[in-house]
Amino acid sequence: MTVSEQSATVAAEAEASRAQREIVYRHSLVVRLTHWINLLCLTLLLMSGLALFNVHPQLYWGHYGYPGVPTVLSISGRYDPETQQPVGLTRIGDYTIDTTGILGVTYDSEGQPRPGAFPQWATLGADLAVARDWHFLMAWMFVINGTIYLLFGLFSGHFRRDLAPSADQLRPRHIASDIWNHVRLRRPRGEAAKRYNVLQKFTYLAVIFVLLPAILASGLTMSPAVTAAFPLLFDLFAGRQSARTIHFICANLLLLFVLVHVVQVLLSGAFNLMRSMITGRYVVKAEGAS
Repeated sequence: MTVSEQSATVAAEAEASRAQREIVYRHSLVVRLTHWINLLCLTLLLMSGLALFNVHPQLYWGHYGYPGVPTVLSISGRYDPETQQPVGLTRIGDYTIDTTGILGVTYDSEGQPRPGAFPQWATLGADLAVARDWHFLMAWMFVINGTIYLLFGLFSGHFRRDLAPSADQLRPRHIASDIWNHVRLRRPRGEAAKRYNVLQKFTYLAVIFVLLPAILASGLTMSPAVTAAFPLLFDLFAGRQSARTIHFICANLLLLFVLVHVVQVLLSGAFNLMRSMITGRYVVKAEGAS
């Protein structure tokens, strides 16, 4: 094969490769910026929240919570006289689980046991005051950032165009097919890759319009100043301690969402998805492309 023939072959292969790929503009600048600010806020909110929880690692239902009142959940450590070792215990209702090394009692870098519901490396704030300051600061940043995203989503058509499921996506057969594709870890190609699938849309809508408002409202219910102005929050959450429990549950559901989201990114092409959330551009492969 001559040099010119080799060059023609390489050019043809490059052209065929480009034909199997299409670059689309997937995320606007506002969506990308609010996404990364949200990530920062939620990370620091979680860490400072764990530090606050460590001060009193028990959850109750109703208006009151103190030693002696039945707990919904408690995380504690105790000394076991038989093994002469500290033991971490997590109690959910009437069930107690040994969580030594994970919750209740963890170990530092030197292998020494440390008491505390959550390990020190996962918390932010050396004491209650510092942790509370971080939590409030990040909460305000999160609310401002979320408000910008909501206003943009409403007025730009982002929610209607990108997150509202279409009529064909709401068909039971389509939903079942999408679930089956997720079970098989099958990545969308062609036109299907240019839009969120129905499970993504359901999840994002639930997080944006249910989970995050519940976290915000339950957090406000724990503030005496807020509940003095809006006592109806007590009725909404069945008490201040109930709001704290709901706040904790919602935070864990949000953490679960983030973990699943990260796993999906890794399985679906981390480089392509990360590039789309940084530059906005996403590479779509044709249906038959490898």
